[in-house]
Amino acid sequence: MSNKLRISLIAVAVLMSSSAMSALPQGYPADYQKIVDAATKEGKVVVYSTTDTKAAGPLIQGFEATYPGIKVEYNDMNSTELYNRYISEQAAGGTSGDVVWSSSMDTALKLATDYAQEYKSPEQGQLPKWAVWKDKAYGTTYEPVVFIYNKRLIPAGDVPDSHVALAKLIASQTEKFNKKVTTYDIEKSGLGFMLSVQDFKADPNYFKTLADIAKGGLAVQSSTGTMMERVSSGENLIGFNILGSYAEARAKTDPSLGISYPKDYTLVLSRVSFISQESKNSNAAKLWLDYILSEKGQSILANQADIPSIRNDIEGKNDIDGMTKMLGNALKPIPVDETLLEYLQQKKRLDYIKQWRNAAAK
Repeated sequence: MSNKLRISLIAVAVLMSSSAMSALPQGYPADYQKIVDAATKEGKVVVYSTTDTKAAGPLIQGFEATYPGIKVEYNDMNSTELYNRYISEQAAGGTSGDVVWSSSMDTALKLATDYAQEYKSPEQGQLPKWAVWKDKAYGTTYEPVVFIYNKRLIPAGDVPDSHVALAKLIASQTEKFNKKVTTYDIEKSGLGFMLSVQDFKADPNYFKTLADIAKGGLAVQSSTGTMMERVSSGENLIGFNILGSYAEARAKTDPSLGISYPKDYTLVLSRVSFISQESKNSNAAKLWLDYILSEKGQSILANQADIPSIRNDIEGKNDIDGMTKMLGNALKPIPVDETLLEYLQQKKRLDYIKQWRNAAAK
């Protein structure tokens, strides 16, 4: 090998090393480069997620641009499917997701209790304390839960701005709202069940309120997308317990879809993520989790994916600060802690579903 060629190869190696180092955010530990190098050798990260592939697309592109040697194998599922698939794969001891990222906070934390790898993210100091559980599970977003309605068919003066107002509207016009009110099927959607339980905890009169909301009859679904589609078309008139991030994204191009933020209380969901103990690509998984939580990743979520940031230093209004200025004390963030697990106990869950069914019946 000629000296000229040897020098050229060394220069390329130095350049590549410098480029990789420059990709690291400020304030990261000096040995973080070892994780980057090991992750590049792994070459991929397998993500199990409830976040729509379309919404996650900008985040995936940003990650792969930052770490060009690592591909994201992204699996988009509903919350119940994700839980069941992950559980069965862990029991079988086969290949599974390196990272779980789920909007169903309770079932995600249940999985994390048994299967999460302990990892203290360098981004942890930028997160609210309620969003981190034992250096294992992390809240990654700050998403208000909203009402949606058909702007063509619901007069502006009728748009409810609280759960009680929603109940009064429907109870006073049961014929108009007959089978026209949509929400999650809490038996088929883990997210829907969790949100219903959080409503129950926030409102001492929850089941009475639910009974009034259900007087016209409920049209339950297992996905936000289906509910938005039906409200937009007029097949349904109004929906509750809808993820505000998806509703805001759709409303930008759908003039029929209206959004109302309840002023009595607004639940705030945070998608929970953790790294699997048995991760085959654990270093790449660490990079992915840190990227989601980083200023860069959170900015992509807030400003490209329309998913509000759990940080307060993101440009624009789509972060904790922006939401607080808009909704103030009405915001009720759901903490990432053991309280999420209470109603996952089999008897308690079945009793709750029975009580919900009784209230939601005509």
